[in-house]
Amino acid sequence: MEKLLKAGTKIVAVGRNYAAHAKELGNAIPKEPVLFLKPTSSYLENGGTIQVPHPYESLDFEVELALVIGQKARDVSEKSAMDYVGGYGVALDMTAREIQSAAKSAGLPWTIAKGQDTFTPISSFLPKSSVPDPDNLELWLKVDGEIRQKGCTKDMMFKIPFLISHISSIMTLFEGDVILTGTPPGVGPVKIGQKITAGITNLLDIQFDVAKRMKPIS
Repeated sequence: MEKLLKAGTKIVAVGRNYAAHAKELGNAIPKEPVLFLKPTSSYLENGGTIQVPHPYESLDFEVELALVIGQKARDVSEKSAMDYVGGYGVALDMTAREIQSAAKSAGLPWTIAKGQDTFTPISSFLPKSSVPDPDNLELWLKVDGEIRQKGCTKDMMFKIPFLISHISSIMTLFEGDVILTGTPPGVGPVKIGQKITAGITNLLDIQFDVAKRMKPIS
């Protein structure tokens, strides 16, 4: 499964897929999935250190169900979409909210806010067979042991088969590509020096330290 992840070409993230999260950030409820891309260079394995870029002191956390594609998918129907799932994991979509807010107000892309190194901390993946009901998984996240996010995938507005079908009608999904399916409400900042733990209840958990990215020597 880990080889599958390393073979992937992209991370396709779904924004505003939980109505309560869209509302907490003051965003409209989307009529179709809001998609953006993250580079695979942003992956961070479990136990690593999330790096906060200069000059910021914190990043926003967003816990998400991640699914990894098991075979090439193009123009897939909703009916057959689950055949293309290779497995499931939990990931964080770390966000430099100040950068994102400035970009949104200027009508610019979010890449710098979400695509930096260590901005996609991710777990190992469970095979599809060990997750019989991905539409009823509890996601949670804690900062320094205090619960900050808790939600259930049943509240996703756009379900997994629709997402795979929709995304594959726009771009080919290759083996090892990852879809981040959106975050439940409760997003907020984590500061330098704090620790994040997150997971899928009774299935997976991950933990990461948060530190300042050292400025390169000029």
